[in-house]
Amino acid sequence: MPRVTEEYRAARRAEIVAAAGKLFSSNGFHSTSMADIISASGLSAGAVYRYFRSKEELIGAVSETALSTADEVFTDLLADGATPSPAEAVTKVINAILARATRDGQTGVDLTPVALQVWAEAVRSPELSVRANTAFTLLRDHFAEVARRWQKAGNLPADADPDLVGAAMLGLGQGFLIQSLLIPGTSAENYTVGVQALLGGQG
Repeated sequence: MPRVTEEYRAARRAEIVAAAGKLFSSNGFHSTSMADIISASGLSAGAVYRYFRSKEELIGAVSETALSTADEVFTDLLADGATPSPAEAVTKVINAILARATRDGQTGVDLTPVALQVWAEAVRSPELSVRANTAFTLLRDHFAEVARRWQKAGNLPADADPDLVGAAMLGLGQGFLIQSLLIPGTSAENYTVGVQALLGGQG
């Protein structure tokens, strides 16, 4: 029997995650069954269950993509001791996450509705709560580092708490995602103009 390679396993897993992501995005978590995902994947039930034992596991796998932590954006922003403004950081993260979510390379669908579902589901699901907490804590810490450097450069009051500033910056990013889904006509371009005016920096 031919040996199954890691590349083959990764490809099959990606196919299943893509099928699930498309269904979750269009129909929601609760209206999508494992039977729906199996049918959409084009694989056998045995093949799907070999990689994912339940719909909960698939929700978790898709959520990892939807809850991207934008590490690459911060790697570039903070490289070589750079001191980006809070406005610049929030603007770049919003644009990067939006681009990744709406043109996700793994699922090929808009994952912004999935992100909002994950947040709601995390209140109920301990597993998703842990995933969301990990992703958002990392993002908040990145924003706090931006605030810390901005403060060190003399651009924030000395008594400001960078961790609290970072939390507020994260909230601006989360707020955009919610508004983009619930308020028609919300655009990243216009929203970030408001962010730049509010935070007093150029994005």
